[in-house]
Amino acid sequence: MVEPLMPSSHRAAPRASVAVTPLDTRVYAVGDIHGRADLVTETFARIDEDLARRPVRHAVEVYLGDYIDRGPHSSAVIDALAVRMVRRGAVCLRGNHEALMESFLLGRIEFEPWRRLGALHTLASYGITCRPGDTSADLRQRLLAVLPRAHELFLQCLQDSYCCGDFMFVHAGVRPGVPIDRQNAHDLNWIRSEFLDSNLDHGKVIVHGHTPVPHPDIKHNRINIDTGAWKSGTLTCAAIEGSAILFL
Repeated sequence: MVEPLMPSSHRAAPRASVAVTPLDTRVYAVGDIHGRADLVTETFARIDEDLARRPVRHAVEVYLGDYIDRGPHSSAVIDALAVRMVRRGAVCLRGNHEALMESFLLGRIEFEPWRRLGALHTLASYGITCRPGDTSADLRQRLLAVLPRAHELFLQCLQDSYCCGDFMFVHAGVRPGVPIDRQNAHDLNWIRSEFLDSNLDHGKVIVHGHTPVPHPDIKHNRINIDTGAWKSGTLTCAAIEGSAILFL
């Protein structure tokens, strides 16, 4: 059994499997941010420092979703990631919290399902305070009125998954027994126990967040790097190259 690892600079983790990235390719995977703009800015600096010290031909940054809610600076996190996406080609995945925000903005859901998962913090980051008597339509209209165009485009650019070599990056997980190319977007954003409790080989090693753990959790078929940044103050970044996994 692999023991849980404490995040630390360049600590090598035992290999989750024989999974490898393509030659001369390193993936920086970052867990759930949840409104902690301070932590994601620090993570950018750690990635840049690592690349300066250990150059590699191909470097890909993958952010695993849940950029908003709970923490205090959701809007600033989207600002920072939008710039990273343009300047560095960062891959930003859709988390279940972004899926809720998108559904609310499109009028597919009322405010309450999103509110239960921390939407008030996101609204506050855009300068919106809920007033007595506000309806879902009121809040939707006020958010749309202040939402920057760059943030709309950022949400439109979110992906549900990203594959690199023998690794697949998603927010929540995959449906066990379903081929990788037939996975449902809702499962990729929301699944929990069915995936976490499965010992099946999914065809790729799944790197995910969504379910907070005290330390990165490495299994033979998956790697969980959601260390509850909004509350713990620890935003995990895994650098995966070949079969080596380091935590910055």
